[in-house]
Amino acid sequence: MGKIRIKNSRFLGTVSMPPSKSAAHRAIICAALAKGKSEIFPVDFSNDIKATIECMKSVGAEIEFDGKTLTVDGTNTLKKKNVSLDCGESGSTLRFLIPVCAAGGVNAVFSGHGKLPERPIGIYLDCLPKKNVRCRTEGGLPLEISGQLESGIYEIAGNVSSQFITGLLLALPLLEGDSEIILTTALQSSSYIDMTTDIMHEFGVDVERTAAGWKISGKQSYEPKEFKVEGDWSQAAFFMTAAALGGKIAIDNLDVNSRQGDKECMEIYRKFGADIKESKGNIIIEKNKLSGIEINAENIPDMVPALAVTAALAEGVTVIKGAERLRIKECDRLAAMADGLSKLGAEIKETKDGLIIKGAKALHGGEVEGYNDHRIVMSLAVAGAFADGDVIISDMESISKSYPGFFEDYRKLGGIADVCMGK
Repeated sequence: MGKIRIKNSRFLGTVSMPPSKSAAHRAIICAALAKGKSEIFPVDFSNDIKATIECMKSVGAEIEFDGKTLTVDGTNTLKKKNVSLDCGESGSTLRFLIPVCAAGGVNAVFSGHGKLPERPIGIYLDCLPKKNVRCRTEGGLPLEISGQLESGIYEIAGNVSSQFITGLLLALPLLEGDSEIILTTALQSSSYIDMTTDIMHEFGVDVERTAAGWKISGKQSYEPKEFKVEGDWSQAAFFMTAAALGGKIAIDNLDVNSRQGDKECMEIYRKFGADIKESKGNIIIEKNKLSGIEINAENIPDMVPALAVTAALAEGVTVIKGAERLRIKECDRLAAMADGLSKLGAEIKETKDGLIIKGAKALHGGEVEGYNDHRIVMSLAVAGAFADGDVIISDMESISKSYPGFFEDYRKLGGIADVCMGK
């Protein structure tokens, strides 16, 4: 993979966030399960979204894209009974579609790339065979499933990944009988589940929240509709960091009333000391004196890489906890950020579930590993803008997983980022 060279720079201007990847995954699947044509817009063709689109086409949906709007016809979805689904590196695609295919009685072989074959799917290997779905795997991918999923009670841990719960919520309304999901541990990343149920409701399917989990009525049908995808709060953190450390950026296409859990990052940057205002639909972030804080990242794990960069240049100590799940993402993100920021002169220590970061007065240049992880590369690119020497980051192409236009936006705001062959 290629490398990118980052030079010291400051950021000024306005940037529009791409459409939410999390919302788009869910909307595409709901639309593909609806009998008729839906329109979804805007859609950013990141690699993860491409994976979901191609998988839904493989199970029978007809999907066309005109450059902005996705037209989805789900009339024939799940009518193909033997399919092979390449989920790329997308954990959402994989975990959402395993129970959806099972609910349709589809015999499916799931494959993936990068770290995806190693990422956990054990929750499904435990609960699906109890409901008439045979799972064949040697521990990860490829995974082959067969059999018709049955309704009933599903006991599931809430602290592994909300993606498993979302997959079941999407699938269970398609069954003949009623079902119930009962949580066996406290729920983390609850905002992602709220997003799932909200989008399902928009497509005509409802579930009932209970004290223990959710009740899901069977014999429901997704209905086609026109769906607008909101802007992505998870990508905003990179530019919030860039502005808070040295600049002034207006970020638009963000809904301050969003269900996205990563919206919490706005309040976290305020706690750091960043100057943040809301004006005419924009979030305006400006440089200010920053101080270390304590962050519980249980519900916002994707924010940790960008927050770690902020902490590396904030005065005092920042403690990030509740982020143990980051060790099983595209890479071990806690180790990756500790490695990268340490190489740039930050004082950073890993804990079992987080990071302890003592703010430095300045970072220095160096060559760092991107770990083929989009969030690591984008975070270190922001850190590099505040180093007193050039920073070279590997695996720059990994940003295509979630935010293909990141470096284009980075440069528009004044960041200096040039593709290079090495030192």
